Amino acid sequence: MKPGPSAREGNGSEARLSRASAGRLSLYLRQLKGCVQEGLKKISSSQLGEAVGITDVQVRKDLAHLGSLGQPGIGYATDELIAAIRRALGIDHDWKVAVVGAGNLARALLRYHGFQQQGFSIVALFDSDASKIGKVIEGLTVHGPADIASVVPASGAELAMLTVPSEAAQSVADALTAAGIKGILNFAPAILRLPHDVSLVPVDLAMQLEQLAFLVQVSGTN
Repeated sequence: MKPGPSAREGNGSEARLSRASAGRLSLYLRQLKGCVQEGLKKISSSQLGEAVGITDVQVRKDLAHLGSLGQPGIGYATDELIAAIRRALGIDHDWKVAVVGAGNLARALLRYHGFQQQGFSIVALFDSDASKIGKVIEGLTVHGPADIASVVPASGAELAMLTVPSEAAQSVADALTAAGIKGILNFAPAILRLPHDVSLVPVDLAMQLEQLAFLVQVSGTN
């Protein structure tokens, strides 16, 4: 997987933004958008931390990656902070996304308007089911797997979401990366092997439920 975004340290060296910090920046971004809707133009690290359940010290450490934005005793300008976080996360421009697998999960993803609001446009849809190929789902024509090589470059997609069975995931991922996809969000319960320059985020819902069950079990024994 590729390293996360980076910011300049005061001495001119590169300070890498960790995956954990990037995850927290996403949390801050959600909260800041709510602040804008409420008309709040300034926010402090303690206010932001309390809202998302993170210490103000950690908030300041995370935001330090973005440059000198806040002022002691005054806080951060919400609009400026939102813009800086979006730049750090790489979402200050639109991303085009391909989806492989046109089942129920894919249909739910296609209906979710939050992607568009965050700058992610789903532009291509694929499925191996011959009965679905050629049909239009949520405004997108379903293409067969053989069309990945031509449709992905033509659509301009750089990211992809996989909602296919585990046994098909690796071959589909290979076709996507060969077609120019640079990042994959994988919902299939399979471990993918990808080129070093292609980023991967696995979303194993069963695994998340296992972790949730563990946390509930542990909390029940305390």
